[in-house]
Amino acid sequence: MQKLTALILTLIMAGCVFPGVYKINVQQGNILTDEELTSLAEGMSRSQVHSLLGTPLMTNPADPSREYYVYTFQRSGGDIKEQRVIVYYDNDQYSHYEAQLLEETPAY
Repeated sequence: MQKLTALILTLIMAGCVFPGVYKINVQQGNILTDEELTSLAEGMSRSQVHSLLGTPLMTNPADPSREYYVYTFQRSGGDIKEQRVIVYYDNDQYSHYEAQLLEETPAY
């Protein structure tokens, strides 16, 4: 009887193994594609750029000639992948941009 009880308790305890914590994918910021960036035209107003790319994640109050679009993605607690786009303006008109895009956007 004791062997049977010990066997049952062993089987019950084996089923209680903690599998770990589930970690979700975390994405934040503006997802921008190369197609969206190539559709920018020199001389566009800020509102036209915002309607095309969305609201920038960061603006510099000391230098309003730049806007920052940042996107980060972290898959299940792994490494954080980041892309950055800086949009430049001359007298509130779009001038050019600098981009460090991800090879593939994981969210798509």
